[in-house]
Amino acid sequence: MDLKLEAIVLPVSDVDRAKDFYDRLGFRLDVDQTFSDDYRLVHFTPPGSGCSILFGNGMTSAEPGSAQGLYLIVPDIEQARAEIGGRGVEVSEAFHDEGGVLFHGHEGGTVTHRGTGQKRLDGPHPERATYCSYASFTDPDGNGWVLQEITERFPGR
Repeated sequence: MDLKLEAIVLPVSDVDRAKDFYDRLGFRLDVDQTFSDDYRLVHFTPPGSGCSILFGNGMTSAEPGSAQGLYLIVPDIEQARAEIGGRGVEVSEAFHDEGGVLFHGHEGGTVTHRGTGQKRLDGPHPERATYCSYASFTDPDGNGWVLQEITERFPGR
């Protein structure tokens, strides 16, 4: 049986502000419907994505800004940074992990994950190895997005 991730609910404090942000980011608006005074659904899909985001009034009890580590996969980290920055969104400089593994702790510094120390280094991975270069940004509420450069998928993907 196939299981496909279809949508992620984002906790936001101001629906119209979030709607403006994701529209400016270039996400496609699929639905904006008010069902009652306390229930409004806004549905966006990132370009090329099979998974969408949902937010609105009455959608979640999670604290605004508490969604972190939301990955957007891009073929070229520098091009993605330039395009997103050109849309008026503050995006970090590219970074990579000293050991070339999936970086955890996108806020910077050194972290330990399963006993493996990781150190965030400035710039894209020096060899531009697939899965190894990142950049990050947040929406107006602080929900955290990570751009990850993938040029070639691992087998089985």
